[in-house]
Amino acid sequence: MKPPIKALLLAAGFGTRLRPLTIKTPKCLVEVNNKPMLEHWLQHLEKLSVREVIINTHYLFKKVREFINLRDQSGIKIEEFYENKLLGTAGTLLKNKDFFKKSTGLLIHADNYTKADLSGLIEAHYKKPPECLITMLTFNAKEPQLCGIVEINERNIVTKFHEKVENPPSNRANGAIYVFDDIFIEWLIQTETKPIDFSTQVLPLMIGKIYTWHLEEDYFDIGTLSSLNRAKLI
Repeated sequence: MKPPIKALLLAAGFGTRLRPLTIKTPKCLVEVNNKPMLEHWLQHLEKLSVREVIINTHYLFKKVREFINLRDQSGIKIEEFYENKLLGTAGTLLKNKDFFKKSTGLLIHADNYTKADLSGLIEAHYKKPPECLITMLTFNAKEPQLCGIVEINERNIVTKFHEKVENPPSNRANGAIYVFDDIFIEWLIQTETKPIDFSTQVLPLMIGKIYTWHLEEDYFDIGTLSSLNRAKLI
């Protein structure tokens, strides 16, 4: 029997590049086609049979809390994790490590958007090579110089990272969605440094340990007004 799937939705960011939209609205509640980004992700998770999710909050947390309290939780149990001081993406995961015991975990940046079916990502993780600790979603970036670009080998394992470089070698970008199990959490706990940021402090230590699943459909980092407007067109 496969373990239950649980998720952590990272939703505490300030969304400064989306201002003025985010002056009174947290980035995770900015709407794409009349639906908050958080709602898009919760519906994705329900389709993946996820039954428990943690949403971390900080900026305008009361509005996110109100959204959580008003949302129907019959399909998925939602727990808020309020951070008085931001812990960082890796710090938040480590703080909630017990939540993921004996489960398959999903770490998701909630400011991304896609309409694609993500069930293939979970299935890919179940079939990952034994030396890999996590599975990463990758996508075709329209502006690769603004993204974290990965190089992979013939087995779809990450061999190099290029974080927002001027002339990246390809447009295969890190989608900031990761699937993991207990063995990864144990590895993370045992790292000599206590990482705060997942992208800059954890991933560079994992060359050769990251399996990838590539998404051909549209995928957006809703970090700017232009990317938000493009996402509304699909």
